[in-house]
Amino acid sequence: MSMKKALIAMSGGVDSSVAAFLTQQAGFDCMGAMMRLYDNEILPPADSNTCCSLDDSEDARSVAFRLGMPFYVFNSKAEFEEKVIRKFISCYECGATPNPCIECNRHLKFDHFLHKALVLGCDYIVTGHYARIRYDEAADRYLLLKAADITKDQSYVLYCLTQEQLSHTLFPLGEMTKSEVRAIAEEKGFINARKHDSQDICFVPDGDYFAFMERYTGKKYESGDFLDLDGNVVGKHRGAVAYTLGQRKGLGLAMGAPVYVCGKNMEANTVTVGPNEALFATTLRADNWNWFPFPALTEPMRVTARSRYNQKEQPATVYPEENGFARVVFDEPQRAMTPGQAVVLYDGDLVVGGGTIREVIK
Repeated sequence: MSMKKALIAMSGGVDSSVAAFLTQQAGFDCMGAMMRLYDNEILPPADSNTCCSLDDSEDARSVAFRLGMPFYVFNSKAEFEEKVIRKFISCYECGATPNPCIECNRHLKFDHFLHKALVLGCDYIVTGHYARIRYDEAADRYLLLKAADITKDQSYVLYCLTQEQLSHTLFPLGEMTKSEVRAIAEEKGFINARKHDSQDICFVPDGDYFAFMERYTGKKYESGDFLDLDGNVVGKHRGAVAYTLGQRKGLGLAMGAPVYVCGKNMEANTVTVGPNEALFATTLRADNWNWFPFPALTEPMRVTARSRYNQKEQPATVYPEENGFARVVFDEPQRAMTPGQAVVLYDGDLVVGGGTIREVIK
């Protein structure tokens, strides 16, 4: 029986490096690869915790060399620009708040990269994500589960993986803790054993989305009015695209009490502000769903849900609707649920499914 082949998605970080080592130890014929996603010219001059930079490429190449595996760099800039950067900008310009890491997983890391792997004759792609995959024989479906180390779990940003993608994907770190991963990297002498984790959106490492969009598009977004909940003008903003729901910092308003962004009207270029309690709602509608235990939701189901990455799971009920929509009703009001973000549903460790928030109902 021939040895199974695996293409390792190597970012230059410690997680993907240890994933490469573990896959090799498991008996796979391995090769490493990195995607070149953008030119450094689009980045601000900043020293930030990003990924996929030139230094990261050298770190990844160093680890691959140490493991004796071939290493490739794929030019994926056109795909990344079309599927991630342009969508990121258009989402903000439509008044929503995107999650580019999910779009990168959806279109680049588990689609474009998988296609490259299959062309190279590989059976699997391997990443350093903290999550687990199980095959349910009775249902004939692949399931996505949280990582064993819940503090590092990344299942929220992986909810978009299809059955086909899961069938060709391995997550060697799913049962491990971060300290165990670093210990292996130290033992093997990897150059990145103590490297910090990337924290930022890779193409906006300084976190200034507004400056990036103006720099990238060449546009100068027009200033407009801040409104209170009664529609009264209370100040001037620098462009509605610069603000997200729930934002407090950077508003430049003195209203006698803290105020937060509660809504935006992109056509009128207005931003509505109000007290924190105005941000709470119990119900959202989402589409673009991907389900794991079953092909589609056909009846109401009790779940726990997260409407943003760092949120603690909250009890809720999900109801199927027409045209690919589902409605999620939380037991308790949730703060700043935001169109464009993902809502991901769980049943214990199992990821039930996830979708894109389109509407929040108060």
